[in-house]
Amino acid sequence: MDNQIDLSAHIISSSDTTASASVTSHLPLPRQKKDVDYVFFELTRSICPQCRRVIDAHILLRDNKVYMRKRCPEHGSFEGLVYGDAQAYISAARFNKPGTIPLAYSTPIQHGCPHDCGLCPDHQQHACLGIIEVNSACNMDCPLCFANAGAGFNLTLEEVEGILDHLVETEGNPEVVQFSGGEPSIHPQIIEMLKAAKKRNIRHVMLNTNGKRIADDDAFLLQLSELRPSIYFQFDGFEAETYRMLRGEPDILSQKLRALDRLAEIGANVVLVPAVDRFVNLHEVGAIVSFGMQHPAVRGINFQPAFQAGRHGESDPMQRLTIPDILIALEKQTSGTLKVADFVPVPCCFPTCNSVTYVLNDGDTVLPLTRIVNVEDYLDYITNRAVPDLSEEIKAALEGLWSSSAVPGSDKAAQQFSLSCAACGLPDGLDLEAFAKNIFMIMLQDFMDPWTFNQKNLMKCCKEILLPDGKQIPFCAYNNVGYREQARLQLQARERERNQARRIGAPYTPEPLAFSFTQK
Repeated sequence: MDNQIDLSAHIISSSDTTASASVTSHLPLPRQKKDVDYVFFELTRSICPQCRRVIDAHILLRDNKVYMRKRCPEHGSFEGLVYGDAQAYISAARFNKPGTIPLAYSTPIQHGCPHDCGLCPDHQQHACLGIIEVNSACNMDCPLCFANAGAGFNLTLEEVEGILDHLVETEGNPEVVQFSGGEPSIHPQIIEMLKAAKKRNIRHVMLNTNGKRIADDDAFLLQLSELRPSIYFQFDGFEAETYRMLRGEPDILSQKLRALDRLAEIGANVVLVPAVDRFVNLHEVGAIVSFGMQHPAVRGINFQPAFQAGRHGESDPMQRLTIPDILIALEKQTSGTLKVADFVPVPCCFPTCNSVTYVLNDGDTVLPLTRIVNVEDYLDYITNRAVPDLSEEIKAALEGLWSSSAVPGSDKAAQQFSLSCAACGLPDGLDLEAFAKNIFMIMLQDFMDPWTFNQKNLMKCCKEILLPDGKQIPFCAYNNVGYREQARLQLQARERERNQARRIGAPYTPEPLAFSFTQK
């Protein structure tokens, strides 16, 4: 038996098994890796919504929407909705047109974007649209006013002439100048300012207005009929509740309608500008289009999602209204007369900032240009750069229409529309010029707020606030970074000092506007 093996030491009793299982059950389970619920799309630079410090930001794709997430070392993490359609956001990159540099820059590169405006040599686009805020005062008190209008300053005619001269220096032949405020129509020298712009051969001179003075001032209407600026007209819908929430005046619609009818009498070209809030008037966008197409003065509409700046109260950044949301509402509310696919990104700025279509509207027919001409064949700057058979003339015409400088109702727009249609095989003998005068523009224009501020978009901005002393500041930088607040304080100080000098008969030369930012 010497060769037998004693197995007793290796036999495990049932009690031992139970004890072992008990020990095993109390061992921690291995940690499991988890996938995040988003796709990281890109890294950019943004600002803290509280202290406006420049910080890194992540662009994330989740549930076919685009979000921005960022973290401030002092104030923590923030997230906001950027775009309501992730697929459209990615696809829009095809329309990112190479920028056009201005003839001259106004500021050097010192501190980096967005603190060197401008325009500085890092900026990637010239000024398609120059905006001059001639005053801070207004005859309304809108709860969502991004300019926080109120008593403060009036630019002088001399200051405005200097701004216009500098714009000519940097642009050569400026496309569009828009006079804004405050409410520019109440500036005592607004007519002289409009004349000054006209004298400088600026192609399109535009007055941004709420329409109150036009509705009631016959002499002012006569002056406008002689100067014929394009009218950029605040118009948010038809319901009293809409105007109560957005403008603080529930009964103002009748005054606006009277102003529009008076503008039709003088043959003015009007663009309606609705501020659209998801919870206030999104349900009215289809009715606004129907009204605009029927009104003899209205040649286009520029829908603008309400954004949090100035007096706009706090809102949920995850519930922001974006361009795709309005497009979906337009398709639904027009029963498919307008479709999401009819709209194309605007290439001159960053493509997700604007979207536009043009429609033939002769009273019987409403037909988007994009159903006649394959616009993407001409404006796809990534895949079609080398295609040899594209007409450069037609491409240039479409670029002119799909631009922030496009003004509906103008002779230039009619000519560009005719050239565009010439490519599509319309019937022989059709009077394209007459046809083109029935075009109607529908644009959507998104503006960034502190939750969605994106330095990449900013560097391609083509809408600039024009200031005395030559600075041209991208619109979303002016509203979000701190330029507006600093400019207003300095312009108010100028007003006081100028009045004091006038009272004592002393000369007055203001200090140049200067901006400073503390980056912790």
